[in-house]
Amino acid sequence: MKNIWITGASSGIGNALAIKFAKEGWQVAASARRENLLKELSDINNNIHPFPLDVTNSEKCKDTFAEIINKLKSIEICVFCTGIHDPKSERSLNLEKVKNIMEVNFFGTVNSINAVYDYFKKNKSGHISMVSSVAGYRGLPAGGAYCASKSALTTFAESLYFDMKRSNVRVSVVHPGFIKTPMTDQNDFPMPMIKSPEFAADEMFKGLTQSNAFEIHFPKQFTFIMKILKIMPNWLYLKLIKRGMKLIGH
Repeated sequence: MKNIWITGASSGIGNALAIKFAKEGWQVAASARRENLLKELSDINNNIHPFPLDVTNSEKCKDTFAEIINKLKSIEICVFCTGIHDPKSERSLNLEKVKNIMEVNFFGTVNSINAVYDYFKKNKSGHISMVSSVAGYRGLPAGGAYCASKSALTTFAESLYFDMKRSNVRVSVVHPGFIKTPMTDQNDFPMPMIKSPEFAADEMFKGLTQSNAFEIHFPKQFTFIMKILKIMPNWLYLKLIKRGMKLIGH
């Protein structure tokens, strides 16, 4: 029997991913802050087991993982999907909002990794995956803290890759484009090639179970455009983004 731990499972990508893995026969430990939504999720499929968690609490992350191991006996894959964004507050500098976004998106994921680090090191097998974003490729308007948190996750994943490879543990990072979730519903600008959470879950399932790639990114048509922007000289990138903002009236 194969087991996976997914955080951020109450909505969006994490929710769809939990359902996808459960349908594929995996036992899913699903974590999020909203216990009522986790209960609804576990009612969908008996393979889903709710483990409420606030990832900003590092000790609670350790305790929750211990509870998961006690119940499921083992974990093969961890996918850390927890993330927040507040585009309206990011139109100007709001220190408390910046701290909160970094605390959840970056340090919340690091707390989760810290909880499983020794387990995977000792077992010399397994897979740790963290959900970043193409927004981590470059700085974007009204996205300072969100972009910074996702960029931090990506570079952290790169460094962790070398560390865990010595113990035969796989590390991967997920870079989705626009996915229709409660988080992206806050955006007031066009979102090209936006996809459903189910599309994201299908792509991630393939990347997590049928590939050994470090980066899982989708939809490919959009992420390739973002990769071109990523390697552009700063002067050209900033000029293009400024022109694009004028075209959409921002």
